[in-house]
Amino acid sequence: MSTRLSCVILNYNDAETTEKLVRQIADYEVLHQIIVVDNASTDDSLEQLGKLKEIKKIRVIAADRNGGYGSGNNLGVRYDADQGATHVLIANPDVVFSEQSLKAMLAVFARHPEVGIVTTRIHDARFPDLKNGWPLRSFTRELLSMGPMSRRLFGRTFDYPDSYFAGRSAVYVGAVHGSMLMVDSEKFLEAGGYDEGIFLYEEEQILGRRMQNAGYRSVLLLNQHYDHEHSASISKSFSDAMKRQKLREESTLYYMKHYLHINPLQEQIAKLWFAGIRMEMRAAKLVGMKI
Repeated sequence: MSTRLSCVILNYNDAETTEKLVRQIADYEVLHQIIVVDNASTDDSLEQLGKLKEIKKIRVIAADRNGGYGSGNNLGVRYDADQGATHVLIANPDVVFSEQSLKAMLAVFARHPEVGIVTTRIHDARFPDLKNGWPLRSFTRELLSMGPMSRRLFGRTFDYPDSYFAGRSAVYVGAVHGSMLMVDSEKFLEAGGYDEGIFLYEEEQILGRRMQNAGYRSVLLLNQHYDHEHSASISKSFSDAMKRQKLREESTLYYMKHYLHINPLQEQIAKLWFAGIRMEMRAAKLVGMKI
């Protein structure tokens, strides 16, 4: 079967950003089709995105409801697979990437049949040291990765060491950032795709575990990159930091219960930890400190 690459872009109340990305990549020859999924926007996004239909390779489809990040992207990947896509690029509206990077990512799949996910390094102005690949973490390390203070104190203990990346063009990783990644559509669907039991957050860990459980691996290309305006779309939809934190806590508990199989005592520890994080956030806000 010949390789056929499509792109899925999930839109929610952010048609301007989505349209900008679509027009940037519309001429990429490596892309056979671009699917824009409107995730039941509450503004006039669907009407605005209708203008994109003038571009032949663009399809705009509307979700019946906003079931979250995973639900919307699953809809797009399934649609692409039904249209004959062997691989699908899942991209947030607020990313910028080159056609060269897409070709390099496809080349990994061609050489390594065990690979189910490929991504590249990420450039993010807000987080210049952001790693776009991390190990699948234990219960304790997952909690430590969430706390503003614990993240600063123990960050190096739950990520790959710098030596893991040094001198390499590509590495295997447990999970990758969800803002842009390429999947083998058959393997993605075989593994179950995104878990639609959560609305937002923790998708990366869950997808990484699902792929791993299905016998597939994730690869981070270190000689390619994409740019990301960090959480621009999310912040527009969930402008309150505390609301975003509570949503993250709900998703994390779901992940821990269903994938880390925590016991009732661990669940109570997690809830106490989350309460401590919210206290940190409130204290930081009072003194004007960024966390």
